Amino acid sequence: MTPFSIAGIQMDVSATENNVEAMKHRINIAMSRFSWIDMILFSELAPYGPLIHNHPDSLASDIEAFQVLARHHKIWLIPGSMFEKRDGKVYNTSVVINPQGEIVGKYDKMFPFMPYEMGVESGDEFLVFDVPEVGRFGLSICYDMWFPETTRTLVSMGVEVLLHPVLTGTTDRDVELAMARATAAQFQCYVVDINGIGAGGLGRSCVVGPGGNMLYEARGNEEIIPIEIDLDIVRRQRELGQNGLGQVLKSFRDRKADFTVYDETKFDHSYQNSLGPLQMPKRSQPSVKDHNITELNVITGIAANN
Repeated sequence: MTPFSIAGIQMDVSATENNVEAMKHRINIAMSRFSWIDMILFSELAPYGPLIHNHPDSLASDIEAFQVLARHHKIWLIPGSMFEKRDGKVYNTSVVINPQGEIVGKYDKMFPFMPYEMGVESGDEFLVFDVPEVGRFGLSICYDMWFPETTRTLVSMGVEVLLHPVLTGTTDRDVELAMARATAAQFQCYVVDINGIGAGGLGRSCVVGPGGNMLYEARGNEEIIPIEIDLDIVRRQRELGQNGLGQVLKSFRDRKADFTVYDETKFDHSYQNSLGPLQMPKRSQPSVKDHNITELNVITGIAANN
């Protein structure tokens, strides 16, 4: 057995106030209640909320405060993500801090939630890190999971646990929960999917096992979610399949198919190009039929009033 304990923190996130002090408070509470925790993960954009203009020009002092806490409690810490201005561009960025208080990696969200995250630059580098004597972890942020190529790449690099901070306060949360389960089963990995509440989302954080089984699903209130995972289960399922069934990573490795959809020189992208620009939806215009009915109702109403 290779156990490791992760606590997701589903907390109320303000859009207009700095949430860093509240996060520090919850880290201390979590470690006071569950001293055996090895890692803490917050939701997407937890430190400063979802509004780009509310994020400070420099994140250094707050990140340093998180480093101090990680070192004090001897934990791995991922403080959600934050908008960071670099070289005249804005990125949705997450950092991974080890128990020595060192930043071991930094990740920029590859798929900003367009068109709603307009103005946020896409990242192009994956983040994988090893927890000594435990296993390999990878990071993606929210909308990244809608593109299975991101998880496919991380898993092909050996990732056994996918850490996934999200900010979802919309009607597609049910779909994301299904996607978290499918991702875990497809790639035979743990998925730790942590949402916020308030301006940080509608909750329903979850932890999914490598067979797609829901280990825990939160509701819409503040929660500290400590879960012990066992990475030997991942390794056994990748070797033998879940309950001796599909060995999907090996099948993909041994494939004969060449997926030319990624090759601009070999694949006809005319259909994709026909979909039009990626832009904010507009209010639907009434059809000619609807317009005639509306016009008739207006005329009828005027006649009745007279």
